[in-house]
Amino acid sequence: MLTRRVKLGFGIGDLGGNLFFTIIGFYLLYYFTDVVGLNPALSGTALMIGKVWDAITDPITGYYSDRTKSRFGRRRPYIFIGAIFSFFFMIQLFTPVSFQNEMTLFLYVTLVYSLLNTAYTLVNIPYAALLPELTEDYHERTILTGYRMSFAVLGTFAGAALVMPIVNATSWPVMGGVMGGIMLVTAMITVFAIREPKDHPKISEDGFISTFVEVLKEKVFLQALLPWTFFITGTSMIQGALVYYFAYIFNNEDLFQIALIGLLSFSLLCIPFWVAVSRKIGKRRVYMIGMTIVSVGVLLFTLLGTMFGPIFGIVVMSLAGIGLSTHYVMPHSILPDVVEYDLHTNKKGRREGVFSSIWTFSSKIGQAFALALNGWILAVFGYRGGAILPRTKIGIILIAGPLPILWYVLGLLILRHYPIDQAYYEEMIRRAE
Repeated sequence: MLTRRVKLGFGIGDLGGNLFFTIIGFYLLYYFTDVVGLNPALSGTALMIGKVWDAITDPITGYYSDRTKSRFGRRRPYIFIGAIFSFFFMIQLFTPVSFQNEMTLFLYVTLVYSLLNTAYTLVNIPYAALLPELTEDYHERTILTGYRMSFAVLGTFAGAALVMPIVNATSWPVMGGVMGGIMLVTAMITVFAIREPKDHPKISEDGFISTFVEVLKEKVFLQALLPWTFFITGTSMIQGALVYYFAYIFNNEDLFQIALIGLLSFSLLCIPFWVAVSRKIGKRRVYMIGMTIVSVGVLLFTLLGTMFGPIFGIVVMSLAGIGLSTHYVMPHSILPDVVEYDLHTNKKGRREGVFSSIWTFSSKIGQAFALALNGWILAVFGYRGGAILPRTKIGIILIAGPLPILWYVLGLLILRHYPIDQAYYEEMIRRAE
C-alpha cells in the first residue's frame, strides 16, 4: 500500500499541470485577440502550431525517458529541468509585445508558446508515466488517480478563477510569474516526495518508429485513446468559448468567474463519489455516465441560456461539474490498466513513457484543433478584438455547445466497446503469474 506522503506528493504534481492547461484553454486565445491584438484567425493558428509542436515532442520525451538511467530515476530529472524552464517561459508568453507587422507578432507568439510547451512536456510526460510504476493494484490506481485529480481540479480552479483578478490587480506578466511559480513549486514537491523503483525494469529494445507503430495497432489502447481525444477536443472548444459567451451573449464577463467556481467546485466534490462508484460498476461505465451528464448540461447551457439568462447558465454549468469530474479521474485511471495489458500481452517490457506520450500527444492534437477551430469560426463570423457583429453571436454559440457535442457523441460511441473491467484485469494478472 502506498503511503499518504507518496499519494499527496504524486498528486500535487498535477495541480501545476492543470493550472497550465486551464490558462491555455480558457484565456490564451482571448489574450492573443483582446490583449496582444492579433487577428483571431492568426491567434487560432498560433495556438494550433504551438500545440502540434507540443504533441510532436511528447513521443520523443516518452521514448527517451523510458530508456533513461540515473541515480535519480528515469522520470524526475526531466521534471526538474522542465519545471525551471516552464517558469521563465510563462513570464515571457504573458508579457505583451507589439510589432508594426502583424505577421512578425504572429511568429513571435508562436515561437514563445512553442518553447513553453516544450518545457512543460519535459514535466508532464515523465510525470504521467510515474503512475503505473508506483502501484500495480487495480483499485489503488484509481485511488492514486483520485488524489492526483483532486489536485488537478484545484489547479483548474486556480487557473480559471484567479487569472483575471491577478491581472486586474497587477498585470499580465505578474500573472504569468505567479502561475509559473506555482507550476515550479508543485513540480518540485513531486520530485522530492517520490522515490522511483531502484531496479530498472526490462525495456523494449524496439526502435523509435516501430515502437509507436506497434502500440498504435493495439485495439484495446485505441478504444481508450480515441474517446479521450474526442472528449478533450469538445471540452477544449467549450473552454475557449466560455469567456466570449459570458462577455458577448450574457454581456457580463464578471459572471464567468462565478460560473467556473460552481463548475469546478462540483467537480472537486464529486471525485470521491465517482471513485467509490467505479468500484461497483467499473471505470468505463462511470466515465460514460459522467460525459453524458456533461453533454446534456452543455446543450441546456447553450440552447436555453439566451432564453433564461446568466443565472440559469451558472446553475447548469455547476451541475455539469458533477459529470466533468469523471473526465478528471477515469481516463487517467484507465491508462495504467492499458499499460499493464500491453506488458502481459506483448511481453516487450514496460513502455509507460510511450503510452503516456501518445496519450498526451492525442490530447494536445485535440486541444490544438479545438482552439484553432474556435479562432477560425470567430473570424468567419466577424469577430475582431472585442468588436462583434450580430452574426458573431451565432459563432460563439456554435463553439460553446452544438459543435463540441459532436465530439462527445463520437467518444461515447467508441468508449462503450472498451473491454477492461476488474474481472478482465484480475484474470489477465492471474494468467501472467
